[in-house]
Amino acid sequence: MTIDYDVVIIGGSLAGYYAALAATKLRATVALVESKVDYGFTAHHVLTEIGKLAQKLNDAASFGIHATSTDTSKECHISMAWQEAMLYAQCVASNLKEQHSPAILAALGVDIIVGSGQFQSSPQLAFAVNNRLLRARTYLLASGSRPQIPEIEGLETTGYLTLSNIWQSLQGATLPKNWVIIGGIPQSIEIAQTLARFGCSVTLIVKHPYLLPSIDFEIAILLQAQLEVEGVRVLTNTPVTQVRLIEGKKWIQAGDKAIETDEILVATGQQPNFESLNLATVGVKWHRRSLVVNDKLQTTNHRIYACGDVIGGYDFPNIANYEVKIALNNALFFPRLQVNYRSIPWAMFSVPMVAQVGLTENQAKRLFSRDEVLVFRQYFKTVAAAQIRDETTGICKLIVLRNGEILGAAILGTEAGELINLIALAISQKIKVKDLANLFPVYPSFSEILEQTAREWSKQSLNSNIALQEFLEGFFHFRRNWNL
Repeated sequence: MTIDYDVVIIGGSLAGYYAALAATKLRATVALVESKVDYGFTAHHVLTEIGKLAQKLNDAASFGIHATSTDTSKECHISMAWQEAMLYAQCVASNLKEQHSPAILAALGVDIIVGSGQFQSSPQLAFAVNNRLLRARTYLLASGSRPQIPEIEGLETTGYLTLSNIWQSLQGATLPKNWVIIGGIPQSIEIAQTLARFGCSVTLIVKHPYLLPSIDFEIAILLQAQLEVEGVRVLTNTPVTQVRLIEGKKWIQAGDKAIETDEILVATGQQPNFESLNLATVGVKWHRRSLVVNDKLQTTNHRIYACGDVIGGYDFPNIANYEVKIALNNALFFPRLQVNYRSIPWAMFSVPMVAQVGLTENQAKRLFSRDEVLVFRQYFKTVAAAQIRDETTGICKLIVLRNGEILGAAILGTEAGELINLIALAISQKIKVKDLANLFPVYPSFSEILEQTAREWSKQSLNSNIALQEFLEGFFHFRRNWNL
């Protein structure tokens, strides 16, 4: 059998791009099929940052900063700000697109093939695209995902936006005033808060009892409270049963509430792009909305690997890149590396940011004896940097075993995305919580929250050790009475 490539990467996701880039650095012969990358996520993050800045400007008076304006039309001002924000977001996305262009990969030796194709098993395993048969030792599926649309009566007739087209549809358009967002995933929460900061009226409808069932319960409650403070109406444990267009207005039936809105955003989740790949023919199985893979990221066909959205989970680029590293090394060399998500963090770009790594409190108490699991909390209001910047809303939780092993962490607060990286490093390197307590961070900085939280372990260890307390009391009593 003639082998043309060491690996053929199928899919235009950002994970596919990184996989092709990594393969070339290893001197492998690689082809990338469907090289188009969607940069809508970039506009999303840019607008989130602009929304934060807008909120800061609104709060400037609390710092003694006052601005004067002769603009008597607030709506006009918001409209102008929105168009300028969209223009800036487009520029950033364009710059990133240039940095990740197919031309760069081609110059590095990647065979770029634009088109859609499918696997064939006879006479031998290959991927057919544009009347070509791509034969490789292994294949990597990184085809990404698209919005999953729930079956809601009247939704298709009324019309809606999704995470993949919301920002494109608003380019050059007036920002709708009233929004209903259906779905409780990280991106829907981020967009709800961003739209509220641009002056929109936003209702977020979640079918679960609380926001994001995969995160720490305490963090979810605090996050919901923050959203509501900023004007986002949050309806939890509420199913959407019907959408109707009445006299040119969109109406949503959510539980026992009828809500009128200008625009609907559906953000209930993603479904992978693999229907057209003819996977069944080559023995690749899937379950519900994700491919079946083992801990080496092999599908049920041992020569075909998968990573990113196609194997399920939230859409986080850093997790997809971790999977790329595991899958690509196994595909190119020997399949020996196994995924372990315990030390891989993720973050949601809400304000304050939410970040998490490892086990939550509930998960830890299910896996270990409840007496063995310790939970330590510290609030951001105790941190000098938070007081200085007036960003005191937040909490840091460490989940620890009695022997000092760190099982996980959840943070709600400013710089949570940076702070969680330190906890992730500690977990991956098996650094104990007592070592975090010996961290002496720059003052003032938000890293103090980690030291303060870890110090709670030392306090509890001392408080629970009666013999040590008695020894210390006796020692210092003796020392005070020692004749110098």
